Amino acid sequence: MFRGKNYKDSAKLVDRSVQYEPAQAFELVVKTAKAKFDETVELHVKLGVDSRHADQQVRGAIVLPHGTGKSVKVLVFCKPERVDECLAAGADYAGGMELVQKIQGENWFDFDVVVASPDMMGIVGRLGKVLGPKGLMPSPKAGTVTPNLAQAIKEVKAGKIEYRLDKTNIIHCPIGKASFGPEKLTENYNALITAILRAKPAAAKGQYIRSCVTATTMGPGIKINAQKQL
Repeated sequence: MFRGKNYKDSAKLVDRSVQYEPAQAFELVVKTAKAKFDETVELHVKLGVDSRHADQQVRGAIVLPHGTGKSVKVLVFCKPERVDECLAAGADYAGGMELVQKIQGENWFDFDVVVASPDMMGIVGRLGKVLGPKGLMPSPKAGTVTPNLAQAIKEVKAGKIEYRLDKTNIIHCPIGKASFGPEKLTENYNALITAILRAKPAAAKGQYIRSCVTATTMGPGIKINAQKQL
């Protein structure tokens, strides 16, 4: 696999055999960010659970202390009388059946998060096949199906992220930008890893956190010793 000069230079800074303490890891991750844009810092956590079983699902949402550094477009499904309230709270789009038709008819996805009031889930359910695979389907667990739409919109805009297992039992989440610096990234990491630990299913056996790796968009993976949180 071809690797560019910047990646190779960054990789030299990282000892792949070492699990770094979180603060060290984020000092390193900032040093490895050599791209010309402000790279996203991601966390990848492999868990000792089996996502095929309903009682071993790990999923939730958390507002990161310092946000993600990304501006997020929010679409809200609500009754006509609540459209103005949602737009005032910061939603980029708000409406009902007309938005469903726009998504279905125009293959329109100019949004990052979908929020819905419970009384709209009947029509939002029609979009399950298109929103589901993109990870955009609102859910009560993620706090994106709620009667309190204004609060949900503000939390998403403030840097609320959803964490959930993929098919390989790994959680992938952005936890900020390289420009945040080590301290803010460490605080965001601590908030997320604590939430994942609290979400440990009762059915999980053995070691819960198998591995924890952080990396910038273009940089090498840096192993973190997440056991210190346990």
